[in-house]
Amino acid sequence: MEMDLFGKSPKEMKNAPLAERMRPSALKGFIGQEHLVGEGRILDRVIKRGELPSLILWGPPGTGKTTLARIVAEASKADFVEFSAVLSGVKEIREVIKAARDSLQRGRKTVLFVDEIHRFNKSQQDAFLHSVEDGTITLIGATTENPSFEINAPLLSRCKVLVLEALSDESIKKILNDALSDKERGLGNMKAEVTEEALGFIADSSAGDARSALNSLEAAFMITEPGADGVKHITLEAATEAMQKKMLLYDKSDEEHYNVISAFIKSMRGSDPDGALYWLARMIEAGEDPLFIARRMVIFASEDIGNADPRAIMVANAVKDSVDFIGMPEGWIPLAQGVCYLATAAKSNASYMAYLEAADDVKKHGALRVPLHIRNAPTKLMKGLGYGKGYKYPHNFKDAVAEQDYLPDELKSRRYYKPTDRGYDAQIAKMMKERAEKKEKK
Repeated sequence: MEMDLFGKSPKEMKNAPLAERMRPSALKGFIGQEHLVGEGRILDRVIKRGELPSLILWGPPGTGKTTLARIVAEASKADFVEFSAVLSGVKEIREVIKAARDSLQRGRKTVLFVDEIHRFNKSQQDAFLHSVEDGTITLIGATTENPSFEINAPLLSRCKVLVLEALSDESIKKILNDALSDKERGLGNMKAEVTEEALGFIADSSAGDARSALNSLEAAFMITEPGADGVKHITLEAATEAMQKKMLLYDKSDEEHYNVISAFIKSMRGSDPDGALYWLARMIEAGEDPLFIARRMVIFASEDIGNADPRAIMVANAVKDSVDFIGMPEGWIPLAQGVCYLATAAKSNASYMAYLEAADDVKKHGALRVPLHIRNAPTKLMKGLGYGKGYKYPHNFKDAVAEQDYLPDELKSRRYYKPTDRGYDAQIAKMMKERAEKKEKK
């Protein structure tokens, strides 16, 4: 039976989803990832030389990881074995390696493609090591997760990591237009037209995922009735119905979760309420736990605002309590209010940095002795040993300030807290300066 490049018969390809039919079989037809497939780039060089190293393809869904693996495997004239980390285990890995070893003896190389390789545990990943190292197989792993966290260091060191990027709207539109015009694999013979508005919506809503875009186009085509002219005119309304809901690339347990919360915190730190609100909406619309967001806001209020605006910590705690009390979906309302307050508040990390400096001295100097005059003396023996002797009770002095040392003798000159000149911090700095000047005069 005649088979296509990817092991499917013409009948199977005809019945396959549009996204599968439109997979390019060579780099010439591949759209996007120019930094990898462009003239003189790594995959272009790999294909021209016919030498294929083991690779980890890291990128968002629908950016071409599987397609690129198939293209480079075909170009290297190797057997291509596709493997799912979701459905397979160590037993299956060993069977594939045995078959690859037999093929190698017959002069045929084997490319083992492992989709979602991050789902393999340590022992499963270890099963590849020796065969990759001795050249029995060339491994190509695809992952949406950061390989630094998800792939064992020994295996990662034996592979070249290639980073794929979410496709631009222009690239998605080109892919969609190719599908509309292609008469062999696409909808070219189906009498379909798509409005620019609908095409733009699908491209924008696919979040750089070509598979999602093609699936949406196919769904829109299927639900659209032919017009009087016999043509299916796919409108924005049909595209919206097919798309159902804009895809949000956000997994609460994986890297994008940390990317988005980082962007959220950095926007507030940069005093940009608009950026902070956008990232807040990204998290809420993706189903993030609102209390997780509120907890991060409480931390931010102390770490990044501190005494420049002492009310910030109260606002953040009030937001946390409000969200906990009313829940979702209305919980976004106090969250949004709090975000706007925190983002526009005066900023100071003086107390945060002061603690880090103090903690550093604790680590460097160990448990230094507490000066006798500020020790507690609840017993006669302790008083006899000098505990509390010479302590000045601040309330007995003007302005409730007594000039005495509170640090261990070895650290008397240390100053950890250095308030800024922003917000209430500036008033604190002024008071501290005045006290220091009075001390010098005495």
